[in-house]
Parts: sequence; structure tokens; C-alpha cells
Amino acid sequence: MLLLTTTGARTGLPRTAILGYYPDTTDRVLVVGSAGGGPKHPGWYHNLLANPACTVETGLFTYPATALVLRDAERTETFARLAAADPGWAKYQANTTRTIPVVALVSATTGPPGERTGSIADLLLKIHEAFRRELTLIRKEVLTTGATTTLGAQLRINCLKLCQGLHNHHSGESQGIFPAVLAQHPEAAETINRLQAEHDTIATLLDDLQSLLATATPAAIAPELDRLTQALLDHLAHEEAQLLPLLGG
Repeated sequence: MLLLTTTGARTGLPRTAILGYYPDTTDRVLVVGSAGGGPKHPGWYHNLLANPACTVETGLFTYPATALVLRDAERTETFARLAAADPGWAKYQANTTRTIPVVALVSATTGPPGERTGSIADLLLKIHEAFRRELTLIRKEVLTTGATTTLGAQLRINCLKLCQGLHNHHSGESQGIFPAVLAQHPEAAETINRLQAEHDTIATLLDDLQSLLATATPAAIAPELDRLTQALLDHLAHEEAQLLPLLGG
């Protein structure tokens, strides 16, 4: 879920909606103007048509974005992908004569999104909890996909986004947090070395999972996902126990 803040088309006042979203490319997420299959587009969609500038809040990050309404073939392909991931979208479309809009929320900033206020330890905990939730959801999706030949397009994107997010997070820790901790706490060298070794192990598991996503069946992917899940959960618990006290958490 995310919070989408738009500018009211008639009032000019900020309006915030709670929406489910889907990962897409590295700089954008997708939202759907289903309105429960009702006859009218939701208010936030009309607001974005009048002013595409908006703010996205995911619980971890808040960042400015620009709304891009998908049109024609891109909208058709993307809606089909989302309906394959969740058949409810197709049911909503069948219940209304309007074309349900699909909107990409494109980050208006370069580099990492703005962090919410709080200590590094607090932010690290929030990021860890986000990865735990995403792993749980993706594992459930894989196990309930059934005996299809390959994963659905949207589920593949979800997996790839998770893999990329973990890679980025661990790269940031290895290049930034770990050296900073060692500079302040040289006695923590053994702990940092172990955490880095766990990063390397998880990177190998991520590579193994990504190599399967395009062609393997859910039955083949599930064991790799289980191995990644166990390794990551163990790593997060160990990191929180050993690193957070050094960060003031």
C-alpha cells in the first residue's frame, strides 16, 4: 500500500488516497483507478489529470513523483499483466463500461528516495521489516501460482524488484554503514566480517533465483526462494542483534 497525495482539481487543496500498488521499472510504480468497478473514475485520477505532480509515501520513503497515464497498447498490455496477477482487476473491468485507468507514478528525483526522519537504526529496522513482508508475500504468490509453465509477468517483476532492492540495500551497507561502524568501533571487525560474508552468500542466492525467473516453473523456483528466505531472515536477525546497538538502536 502507498499514500498518494494529489492536488484537488477544483479546490487546489492536497488530497491523500490509500492505494495498492505494483512494482514496475526502477523509477516507477503502478496504481489502478478501479473504483471497485464503479461507473466513475476515482477522484485522485481526475486530480492527476489536472496536475500530474504528486507525492508518494510507502511507509519507508516519501518522494515527489509525476503521474503518467498509460495509453493504448501500453495500457492494454500492462492491465493484462496486472489482471493475470490479480483476476479481480478483470472482474472490475467487466462490471463497467469505462476503461479502467492504469497510472505510472514516476519518481521525480534521481538517486535514492528521501528517507523518513529518524535514526539510522530506526530506518534500518523499517527496511528490514519491509523485506520480510515482501518475501512473505512473494513466497505466498509463488506457492499459489499453480503448475503454470512459468511465473506470470507481474510476479516476475515483483521478484526482480525484490532482488534489486536487496542488492542495493546490501551494497549501501557494505560501502557506507560497515566502514562507518568500523571507524567508530574497530573491535567490531569480526562482526562486520561475518555480516559481509552473509551479504556475499545472499548475493549468490539472488543470482541463482534471478537466473530461474524467465523460464522455470513455480515448483522449481520455490526451493530457491525458500533458501533465500531462510538465509535472509537469519541475516536480518543477526544484523539487528549485533549492528543496531553500535548504531544507537
